[in-house]
Amino acid sequence: MTTTDTSETAEQALERKREAARKANRLTYWLADHWLLMVNTLVGIFVLLPFVAPVLMHLGLEGPGRAIHVMYMAFCHQFPQRSYFMFGPQTMYSLDEIALVWHNVENPLILRQFIGTPEMGWKVAWSDRMVSMYGGMLLFGLLYAVVRRWRTIKPLPLWGIVLFSIPMGIDGLTHVISDLFGIGQGFRYTNEWLAELTNFAFSVDFYVGNGLGSFNWWMRLITGLLFALGVVWLAYPHLERAFGQTRRQIEAKFRRAGLELGEGQVRSKK
Repeated sequence: MTTTDTSETAEQALERKREAARKANRLTYWLADHWLLMVNTLVGIFVLLPFVAPVLMHLGLEGPGRAIHVMYMAFCHQFPQRSYFMFGPQTMYSLDEIALVWHNVENPLILRQFIGTPEMGWKVAWSDRMVSMYGGMLLFGLLYAVVRRWRTIKPLPLWGIVLFSIPMGIDGLTHVISDLFGIGQGFRYTNEWLAELTNFAFSVDFYVGNGLGSFNWWMRLITGLLFALGVVWLAYPHLERAFGQTRRQIEAKFRRAGLELGEGQVRSKK
């Protein structure tokens, strides 16, 4: 009796381990099958949270709104003259306009702390470059979800991501060098070189500053999108291949065990 009870207990323990392994494999299979949904969801949250900050400020929830700004300081300089504003009369403001309501715009550490006013509206928690770069990752991630349904996408080679990154690197580096001459005083603020090169073919607002539709704004938008395209094109096909291999390995395990994976449940073939 004791031997039988012990044997039954051992079999039950073994079956519990097998069932736990099946559940773990089912979960892993589901994650591998829905990896793109999870990645796009996480990127979407990351992209949208900076836009939640001005909404919270507008609603009078200053604490949570400022908390989001602080959290995103690790990812962005948050200069207000290169950021979008919500709930105000303008989408972007020049450095001169910000100087009318904020102290010491020459110090970048102080300048980045300006998040808006009730009259001007409230700043999105990161710059327009970050919006185009990470927003582009979300955009191209959603596009990848559509395209992969009807064709296999080969990953971008490593030299390709370098090419896609160079424009943003040049644009960002020249901004940094320009800012060393003083915020709002460097060659990338006035863009006199570009005005001479194009024989002043465009309006002053196109050359000077960082406003919506200016040369600097267009460069941050385009180079950010190019970088995002390169990242998605390089990483997502590799992830697709890796997770596909994981799914096939789990399917093989269940076939050998005489079981099927279907609708998230294990069904015996008997």
